[in-house]
Amino acid sequence: MSLRIGDTAPDFEADTTEGHIRFHNWIGDKWAVLFSHPKDFTPVCTTELGYMARVKPEFDRRNVKIIGLSADPVASHAGWARDIEETQGSAVNYPMIGDSDLKIAKLYNMLPAEAVPGQRTASDNLTVRNVFVVGPDKKIKLILVYPMTTGRNFDEVLRVIDSLQLTAKHKVATPANWKHGEDVIIAGSVNDEEAKKQYPGGWKAPKPYLRIVPHPK
Repeated sequence: MSLRIGDTAPDFEADTTEGHIRFHNWIGDKWAVLFSHPKDFTPVCTTELGYMARVKPEFDRRNVKIIGLSADPVASHAGWARDIEETQGSAVNYPMIGDSDLKIAKLYNMLPAEAVPGQRTASDNLTVRNVFVVGPDKKIKLILVYPMTTGRNFDEVLRVIDSLQLTAKHKVATPANWKHGEDVIIAGSVNDEEAKKQYPGGWKAPKPYLRIVPHPK
């Protein structure tokens, strides 16, 4: 069965470049981003891992931990990490999971159960290009899947995390292309009487169901 937003992120144990982990324990009381790669020494993924290393302080500031996964052994990640630092100008500064037995890729429905380690082709690898955002409650908050030829937009992941964290704290939703600090929408679950208590200054309402207020402080 495919994973969906709101499902509990499957727990697992794995070896990483920073030691053995149990995923849920590793997350702790923070948020987490798990992003996967089909193979070490792949060009698009090389740029992605380097970019994530550069913007890690932005994830840290949001109380978000980063962990990568590649369907190759941990032992081969070190050589790839050297290439990433050389070509991208940033050293990988977060753990990378080794998933050579494809256990986690299958657990997260990135590969079918019948996928065979060591017998993968480029076309077999297509689906191991996922991003999962997991909350402190260990629930999946976001799932993104990218094609192999298109680099992932991690600025968008940061934008979504800003929205997820804001809407988890306040009864609001964020409109299309919203960025931190911009106006938000009062959630549909909040009736007008409740909204008046939260927003005594009122709101803009081009339609009764579209109630716009400033970014909550």
